[in-house]
Amino acid sequence: MLTLSGRAPQLTKLLSQLVQIPSVNPMGRTGVSPDVFYEHRLTDFLEKWLLAQGATPVRQPVALHRDNLVAVCEPSGPVTRTILWEVHQDTVPVEGMTVKPFGGELLNDRVFGRGACDVKGGMAVMLGAFERLMIERKASRFGQAQAEPGARVILALTVDEEHTFLGVQTLVGEKCALLRQMGGWPDIAIVAEPTNLRIVAAHKGVARWNLLTRGVPCHSSRPDQGHNAIYRMARVVSVLEHHAAQLMAMPGDAQLGTGTLSVGKIQGGISVNTVPDECVIEIDRRLAPGESPDSADNQLRRALSQGLGGWPSWLELPAAWMCCPGLVGPDQGAARNLLASALMRMGLPVHVDAVPYGTDASTIAEAGIPSVVFGPGDIKLAHTAAESIPVAELVQAEEVLIHLAKLP
Repeated sequence: MLTLSGRAPQLTKLLSQLVQIPSVNPMGRTGVSPDVFYEHRLTDFLEKWLLAQGATPVRQPVALHRDNLVAVCEPSGPVTRTILWEVHQDTVPVEGMTVKPFGGELLNDRVFGRGACDVKGGMAVMLGAFERLMIERKASRFGQAQAEPGARVILALTVDEEHTFLGVQTLVGEKCALLRQMGGWPDIAIVAEPTNLRIVAAHKGVARWNLLTRGVPCHSSRPDQGHNAIYRMARVVSVLEHHAAQLMAMPGDAQLGTGTLSVGKIQGGISVNTVPDECVIEIDRRLAPGESPDSADNQLRRALSQGLGGWPSWLELPAAWMCCPGLVGPDQGAARNLLASALMRMGLPVHVDAVPYGTDASTIAEAGIPSVVFGPGDIKLAHTAAESIPVAELVQAEEVLIHLAKLP
């Protein structure tokens, strides 16, 4: 049974620092203040931190106030393989939290705050392992230790995972030109997310749409003179509820089950005494193995047309504004097997899971790099009012990554 080592204080301190730096994803909101939203403050901190370790980080612009950051750690001896460690910088918003969102406080051997679990705990682990490798390899280059073969580690700190996956899409864009520039094509990728130190080799994909109904506004004292866009949307939502039930009644994948659909947000109207002329909902569709964004889109449009008795002129459904593929388990064997070897060397159990949520791993895998998801923390605590992570798992996860980098 592994116990806390001397690394616990260092990792706790680093994670607390990361949590204390707001990097909130606006999740599509406009007009928000950059004082709390976006990742730029954290990116600045990470860039200085990497420079202090002797690395040469490269900024990759993604959007306003949002840059990916990539650095490489070369082995002191022959390169056994190239491994990509990827982790996102952003967190979800903080409304409703019952702990200090940016406190990073240590209580009962757990660090609390927004992002502690998802995914700054995983970030602290990757940074800690990266620092240790840099120190060891620097010592060998200066003759203070023997040069040893090992993996080239490319560390990618990306933006906007929580909303549109724009950061990882930019990272692998242009045929992964930046990754090639950093030293070579990655043989495998490890993507940090809270998995309780289990290997996630498969997960669902996702597609999202904004659907709009239009009406004719008028004074609420004479509603018969207009057409209520919210009433029209109520009909649409009823159809979508039926479609969602049909999806869940279909035969599902043995590990991941069926595709799902959920309406997560609705907006409409300007005042209580005005019949609304517009109503908008956001639709989230999780894609099971064998489904694609195109097939889901066709199903959705067919269900709406059938349920509404045709396609009404007041209904608008633009193309999905976000699509992310699923992570296909059988294709990730190289990453899964190497990470399993590192876990076994640590004396930790090897569990390979499939999960319903999406991650950056599927985009990296789609670019041709076998990828798995791994990290400390419990996904059940991600995005919660009292988000936290146990320090013990930080220490264990860091050791696993160190072992992974040193595998022959």
